[in-house]
Amino acid sequence: MTNILVWNEYGNKPAEDAVYPGGLHKAIAAFLQKNKDFSVTTATLDDEGCGLKKETLDKTDVLVYWAHCRHHELPDDVAAAVRDAVHRGMGVVFLHSAHKSKPFMWLTGSSGSLKWREAAERERIWVTDPTHPIAQGLPETFALEHEEMYGEYFDIPKPDSVIFTGWFEGGNVFRSGVTFTRGYGKIFYFQPGHETFGAFYDKNVQKIIENAVRFTKRNVLLTQLDCPNETESKEPIAKKS
Repeated sequence: MTNILVWNEYGNKPAEDAVYPGGLHKAIAAFLQKNKDFSVTTATLDDEGCGLKKETLDKTDVLVYWAHCRHHELPDDVAAAVRDAVHRGMGVVFLHSAHKSKPFMWLTGSSGSLKWREAAERERIWVTDPTHPIAQGLPETFALEHEEMYGEYFDIPKPDSVIFTGWFEGGNVFRSGVTFTRGYGKIFYFQPGHETFGAFYDKNVQKIIENAVRFTKRNVLLTQLDCPNETESKEPIAKKS
């Protein structure tokens, strides 16, 4: 069973509720819950401990993280807890404007800056790494009729993989689906998902997020390497004379 936490900054936004009643985290959780191998919970920035307490992260295999304009409200110690959980092996799927979140910027060591236009544009997403597990079961290309434009230059380090590339009707292109590895944890960033459009209802977007959860999920065997062996001697190692 894969334990998934779908996290959203939220904050009772009328524009978001008009498209995703109760918040987009509920819409994401709803399609992930259809998989019998997934155990899905949700949390928001306004929950106790921002919904990201260490004990919660310790039992989370994959964190699906959406944020937009409240990045500064996430305390540094909570952002550090997310970063450290990834280093220990927790997977994380960053969605849309999470590229400017503290956990994303700290994990990638970058500003996450990019070009953008909020006006709705048609986006065509191309699969540029068809052999990657996150691309499995998808067509070569698909379109989203309305999406916020994100364009290059995207200030991130060189990804492990560029799985998807987006093209917008205004002419901009974007590395819209990329992966990284940090410590024992796997990271996937995916660009679509503005809160006033309906990308998370799209079957291809849902397939990508579901595949990403499987790809990034915590590797228990690897995380055990990070824990001290209680049977080992506690005696200090003798120094050479």
